[in-house]
Amino acid sequence: MFSWVKQEQGGRNKDGEMYQTVTEGLQTLYTKKLLPLEEAYLFHDFHSPALEAADFQSKPMVLLVGQYSTGKTTFIRYLLEQDFPGMRIGPEPTTDGFIAVMHGDNEGVVPGNALVVDPKKPFRKLNAFGNSFLNRFICSQMPNQVLQSISIIDTPGILSGEKQRISRGYDFAEVLRWFGERVDRIILLFDAHKLDISDEFSEAIRAFKGQDDKIRVVLNKADQVDTQQLMRVYGALMWSLGKVINTPEVVRVYLGSFWAKPLQNTENRRLFEAESQDLFRDIQSLPRNAALRKLNDLIKRARLAKVHAYIISYLKKEMPSLFGREKKKEELIMRLPEIYTILQREHHISPGDFPNVAKMQDMLQHYDFSKFPSLKMKLIESVDKMLANKIAVLMAMIRDEESKAPPVLVSGGAFEGSQDGPFGQGYGEGISAGADAEDWIVSRDKHRYDEIFYTLMPVNGKITGVNAKKEMMNSRLPNTVLGKIWKLADCDKDGMLDDEEFALAQHLIKVKLEGYELPSELPEHLVPPIHRKNPTADAMYNHSED
Repeated sequence: MFSWVKQEQGGRNKDGEMYQTVTEGLQTLYTKKLLPLEEAYLFHDFHSPALEAADFQSKPMVLLVGQYSTGKTTFIRYLLEQDFPGMRIGPEPTTDGFIAVMHGDNEGVVPGNALVVDPKKPFRKLNAFGNSFLNRFICSQMPNQVLQSISIIDTPGILSGEKQRISRGYDFAEVLRWFGERVDRIILLFDAHKLDISDEFSEAIRAFKGQDDKIRVVLNKADQVDTQQLMRVYGALMWSLGKVINTPEVVRVYLGSFWAKPLQNTENRRLFEAESQDLFRDIQSLPRNAALRKLNDLIKRARLAKVHAYIISYLKKEMPSLFGREKKKEELIMRLPEIYTILQREHHISPGDFPNVAKMQDMLQHYDFSKFPSLKMKLIESVDKMLANKIAVLMAMIRDEESKAPPVLVSGGAFEGSQDGPFGQGYGEGISAGADAEDWIVSRDKHRYDEIFYTLMPVNGKITGVNAKKEMMNSRLPNTVLGKIWKLADCDKDGMLDDEEFALAQHLIKVKLEGYELPSELPEHLVPPIHRKNPTADAMYNHSED
């Protein structure tokens, strides 16, 4: 449990406010410091609805977005390792609405209209999108170990063309933007055979602007193409994404086939396993970083609310008291980009903190500027103090408490079992090869290594470091890597190598050249038999040689 203040302070901060958890601290800061500023300047009408207790207390959420038949629903089924209520899978567009897959003691489906009146669920503000959306929104509840740590949001498959956007009956991009602000991870799924990004998909991705740190990309069904085709598909996907996601950073793309059926093309099996483990680790870390993510989102919201207050109050200040209001309003809307520049200089605000100009101009058409409030510096200063003092203290407490608490990871479903036993990633490969074997694995190629060893002019059964260096440098590995290999292979630390130590060095070079990492300490199964403490090691080694 996170603590807002240390015990020696009596459980209170300097304002005398009691906080038991970071979640409670964030909620109180929002309610007392930021919410008054948002309400005063109509922030909720222009940007995002007010946050509620459930928004702070909810489990981490993962949002899946992609075109139809890219495997979104199958991906959820793969993670949970069981069907969930309301699930439909097929090559045609099957999921025609939003499904929130959450933990519950009993299996069942909660319809959208009932879901948005539940104060325990973080979906109450979705009521603003009307019945057209709520009729296509359900919550699928079930007892599942994965869902005890995270919730998953499945979305409708995106189609090409204008027809699908018109027939939805609600603003699809705005709904995605609403979810994007509140979820912890956004996963964009692509099919290896379906890389085109339609107009609606482009609009959906742009709805996540400002949430770039949450976005991950999954190239699904990658086993259906060979290595050469996969390389071209990956390049085409990065090119397509580069036109939509306008950031200098390269978005992280995971390759794989996320379902439980046999791989159609096994030549990239090792790559797919490594990629899936990376993605699993990313998802597993969400509960541990949930408090920090909510803190980060609150800071972003506070910065936007301050900028919005400056914009609204400036428009109010420029309005005439009696005549020519409509004409002045049109003039101010047209001058909005110029107003942004003025406010940047006047209040030292970064250009990236300002809302989209075109969207702001469109929304301002419906308001009477003369009724806007004037600038209230007391509200601005209250938010500034929150950002400067309260947030900093809370961030320090998060780190302090997280260092004391055991790490919380997503478990169950596909997250269980893959790390243990012989099917864990890297088991029996690279440095781990031969761990289960009775003989010393290096002995299998030692006859070849011995031929090289005796050409290096050994003296009393050992070669010098100078002679060993000449041979080891033929691998073209950097000196830093060869130095580490030398330390691992020189078991008796005498600065020379006997035939077994030399064979071990050659084995470690082979491991590194095959793309595996070297250990910090030599594993027991790789220690040369002569240098082992176990007296039976020599007998085992000699038996394998015979």
